[in-house]
Amino acid sequence: MTSERPMRADARRNYERLLAAAAALFAEQGTNVALDDIARRAGIGNATLYRHFPTRQDLVEALLTERYDDLRASAGRLLNTHDPLTALFTWLRSFITHVTTYRGLAISVMDILRNAESELSASCQGMRIAGAKLLARAQDTAAIRPDLTISELLRLTNGVAIAAEGHPDETPRLLLLLTEGLQHTAERDDAPAGSPEVGDG
Repeated sequence: MTSERPMRADARRNYERLLAAAAALFAEQGTNVALDDIARRAGIGNATLYRHFPTRQDLVEALLTERYDDLRASAGRLLNTHDPLTALFTWLRSFITHVTTYRGLAISVMDILRNAESELSASCQGMRIAGAKLLARAQDTAAIRPDLTISELLRLTNGVAIAAEGHPDETPRLLLLLTEGLQHTAERDDAPAGSPEVGDG
């Protein structure tokens, strides 16, 4: 993405009004809302909207960047906690909260996580690096299986977000099942391939 000159004050106001309108409509109707409706909600012409955000992807990216920044900062704070496993799982819960803010957002995030070449993927790189530090810290204590990568972990966690979208009460249970499966135990490592590892209970 090429560097841009600083926006004029009026352009910055329009930009922020469009983001506020998009956030409101995404929350009400999901990320597939018509872009023209966003311009109408902001009280700004369509031409101005498309000048700032030529595609829906550009608009989603702008909204996600702030959330990625929050997740990066959160990971940094959690690195200072005493329990690496709790720190990692607390961060994963925050990740789910952020990607389920708007209906349909988790699907967009999954596309980003799968496509490392997209501009959206580049914009979340700082968040990914911060999360990788939390994961490595948990792996260093042998609490988490050592072959798990941050990309796999984020896709799995985002899958929980997609599965629980519209049913937030299911999120804690699904995340618990996921995180229990990620934990590193000698019994699991010694189990024959294909054998059941989760009993009734």
